[in-house]
Amino acid sequence: MTAQFTPDQFRALFPGLADTVHLASCSQGALSGELLFAIQEYLGSLRDQAVAWDRWMQEVETARGLFAQLIGARSDEIAVLSNASEAAYQVASSLRWDERPTIVTTDMEFPSVANVWLAQRPLGAKVCHVADRDGVVEAEDYVRSIDETTHLVSIPLVSYRNGARMPVREAVTRAREVGARVFVDAYQAAGVLPIDVREIDCDYLVTGALKYLLGLPGIAFLYVRDGLAAELEPRLTGWFGQRDPFGFDPRRLDFADHARRFETGTPAIASAYGAVAGLRTLARIDRHAGAAHVGDLVDETHARLVDAGERVWSPADPARRGPQVALVDDDPVALTRYLARRRIVVSPRGHVVRISFHAYNNRQDIDVLLAALADYRAGRAAT
Repeated sequence: MTAQFTPDQFRALFPGLADTVHLASCSQGALSGELLFAIQEYLGSLRDQAVAWDRWMQEVETARGLFAQLIGARSDEIAVLSNASEAAYQVASSLRWDERPTIVTTDMEFPSVANVWLAQRPLGAKVCHVADRDGVVEAEDYVRSIDETTHLVSIPLVSYRNGARMPVREAVTRAREVGARVFVDAYQAAGVLPIDVREIDCDYLVTGALKYLLGLPGIAFLYVRDGLAAELEPRLTGWFGQRDPFGFDPRRLDFADHARRFETGTPAIASAYGAVAGLRTLARIDRHAGAAHVGDLVDETHARLVDAGERVWSPADPARRGPQVALVDDDPVALTRYLARRRIVVSPRGHVVRISFHAYNNRQDIDVLLAALADYRAGRAAT
């Protein structure tokens, strides 16, 4: 069993943090030493073997298995795909929209998923958006929107817009009452908040490796609950979606069992190496201890920003906050560029600068950020 690290020991696994404050895990996780090694290992496979299929497929299967362990699933419930849009489309394409046409989603959902639901309207789907109340979606609004016409409920665990936790438990409970399926977007939670798909009781869950999973872009994982029958076979497929990818039969569709039927073409091999590196790095810290550490950093940052007179769009209730604080600014891009010159990495979206935390962050990161922000405000006031 891997020894569990403290947050300080975990931080030491990321050499770049010696001179950089990384507060943008909501966009891309910090670069670990293990990820650097994995990239070199992949390049080495190209140099030594040129076409190392057996080795590459082993890495894909390792990534599948490690992700399954992370969320409490089985490996055969995980499809390896390229991104969340592909995953959402695979789910949408396997459902009929004639008898139960409604998809319930939210304005707080990322367009990578939300746009796929809108694209089902020519096929008969009706999309219902649950509005937020100043950055927070209330459970009763989700529950009220789910009825007997609902076929699919889509809800993120945490919203990309401001780090607000969503009312997943209430939405799932209501969906079960009316016989609807549930699709959960965990991109802004997986890797930093504990996830157990059995406890959530969702039918589908998607996330990718580039953010809090500490990997690279180009690979995503779709969980499909065991025994969930597809109404239609996926319309997007490829050789890896078949029972025997290496049978090379161009005249026959023979979909794989379980979640693998949603796979398409050749996986992103380099990204699979990165996913394995990220998931192995994450395994070094207890997920509950890591989440508690992140929660403390988020709460302290939120409070100190408010005390400094800043406008914050994150939920006022600490229980509704995910791993992010959303700082309102008149020019988020300009502020982000200023902070980057101070080697502080954040992520602008819309009218906010997103300040996101992982287990490798510490209180000194908050001090550096607040000092730089005070200098920025003073400089702007002087001009």
